[in-house]
Amino acid sequence: MDLADKEVARTLSAATAPRAAYDPAYDPLLDATPGQGRDYAPTYWIGTAGEPPGDDGPVTKDMDADVVIIGSGFTGLTTAIFLAQEYGIKATVLEANRTAWGCSTRNGGQAQCASGRLKRSQWIARWGLDTALKMHRECVEGMENFKELIKDIDCDPQPGGHLYVAHRAKVMPVLEKEAALLRETFGYNARIFDAQTVRNEWVDDHEAQGAMHEPEGIGVHAAKLAFGYLKKARALGVKVHPASPVQGWETRNGQHYLRTPGGIVRARAVGVATGGYTANALNPEFRNRLFPILSNSMVTRPLTQAEIEACNFRTHQVLTDTRVLRNYYRLLPDNRLQIGSRSAITGRDAPQAQYRRNLEEAMARKFPALKGIQIDYSWWGWVDVSHDMMPRIVQPNKDETLYYAMGYGGNGVMYSAQAGRRLAQLIAGKGGELDLPIFQSRLPFPNVREMVTSEVFAPFRRLGQRFLYRWYYLKDEVL
Repeated sequence: MDLADKEVARTLSAATAPRAAYDPAYDPLLDATPGQGRDYAPTYWIGTAGEPPGDDGPVTKDMDADVVIIGSGFTGLTTAIFLAQEYGIKATVLEANRTAWGCSTRNGGQAQCASGRLKRSQWIARWGLDTALKMHRECVEGMENFKELIKDIDCDPQPGGHLYVAHRAKVMPVLEKEAALLRETFGYNARIFDAQTVRNEWVDDHEAQGAMHEPEGIGVHAAKLAFGYLKKARALGVKVHPASPVQGWETRNGQHYLRTPGGIVRARAVGVATGGYTANALNPEFRNRLFPILSNSMVTRPLTQAEIEACNFRTHQVLTDTRVLRNYYRLLPDNRLQIGSRSAITGRDAPQAQYRRNLEEAMARKFPALKGIQIDYSWWGWVDVSHDMMPRIVQPNKDETLYYAMGYGGNGVMYSAQAGRRLAQLIAGKGGELDLPIFQSRLPFPNVREMVTSEVFAPFRRLGQRFLYRWYYLKDEVL
C-alpha cells in the first residue's frame, strides 16, 4: 500500500469531524434543511459513548448506487444491515450531518414492545381483533429481532420489562382493564401492582398510585447502540457518507438523482429514514405527513447510595407514567437518573430554561430527595409523530422505487430495528406477505388538507398544538 492509499485508509477509518456547530433551534416544520455536517446535540449519550466510529466521509463526486438510504440513525442503519445480511444488497447511506445525529442520539433509550402511540385496545377499536393480534405479533417479533441484533453490541442493556406507573388513582381502572386484555386476549403477561407494592418493591415514586408491568422492555445507551449499528453496517460493506444532505431530488426513467453538495448520487431505489428531522422540502411525498414534536431530557450527576435508598430504587427497568404528556425515566447503569417529557412547541423556543425547569419540577414531585440535584446533561430532540399515531413502512407508489419508514411517535428505539428489517424487505421486493395496515398505506395528511405547504400550515398546526397541550395538562393534572 503506497502513501496515498494509506492516507485514504486512515481517512475512512476515522469519523468525519463536524463542519458546523450544533443548532439548538432547528425546526423541521420551518427550516428547509437540517444543515450540513452539524455537530451532535450535547446529550448524555454522546458525552459518554466515546469517539464515534469511522465512516466513509462526505460524498465528493458523482457516483452510482444500487440502493440509497437517506438518514443514518437507527432505522437507516438497520435497513442497510438487513439489506446486506438477508439480500446481499450493499446500500449507500447519506446523512446530512454526523452519523446518527437526529432522533437516534437524543431519545430516552427505552426499548418497549410497542409501535406508535396507540394501545392494544385502540388497535382493536381501529382495525378489529384479527388485525390487532397480528400487530401484537409484529411487535413481539420486533422485540426478538431487536434482542438478536444488539446481542453483540455493547450498549449497556437494562432488561427486565417496563413499569407503567399510574400518576393518579383514577387511571388504575384503565390500567387494570388494559392488563386483563393483554393477558387474556394477547397472551402477554401484564401484571398489576398497587401503590404500596410499587413504592416498596420497585421505586418510591411519590406520584405512584399503582402500576402495570409489561414483561418486555430494555433500557439501552442510545449512542452506543447507534455506533454499534454503524460498525456492523460498515463491516457488511455498507457505505456511510455524513455531511452529505440531499438538496435536490429528481426521478427520471425510474432512476433517482440525489443532489448533494459533493456530487449527484444516482440510485435504482431510495429508502427514507429521516424520522422527526424530515425536511418538508426533501421530497413532495413527505410534505405535511409528519407532525414533529419536541421532547426534553436530562440526566443528573451520579446518585449517592443514600439518595438511591431515599428514592428506594430497586429497579433499573424502564419507567413511564400515565400522563398523556408522559414522563419517561430510569436509573442508569452509572446510577444517574434520566428523565424526559414533552417540551416546547417550536425549535426557536426549545432552548428556553423553563423546559428544563419543568423536568426538574417533575423529578422533584416524583423524588423529593433529589430536589435541587446537579444536572449534568440537558437536551431536546424532535419526535416523529404521525397524524393517526401509528408508523408507516411503505412503498407509497408501486410504480416508483421510493420507500420510507417513520412515524414511530416516541417508540422507535425497538421498533426502528423491526422497521429497518421490513423496509429492507420492501426494497428487496420481498414484501408481498406484509399485510398489516402500517405496511399498506401512506402516512396520512392532517385534517386540513387544502393547506398544502408547511409554510402556510405550520402556524395553524402549532396553534392547535398549544391548545392540545393545555387540554392534556388539564386532563393529566386537574380534571
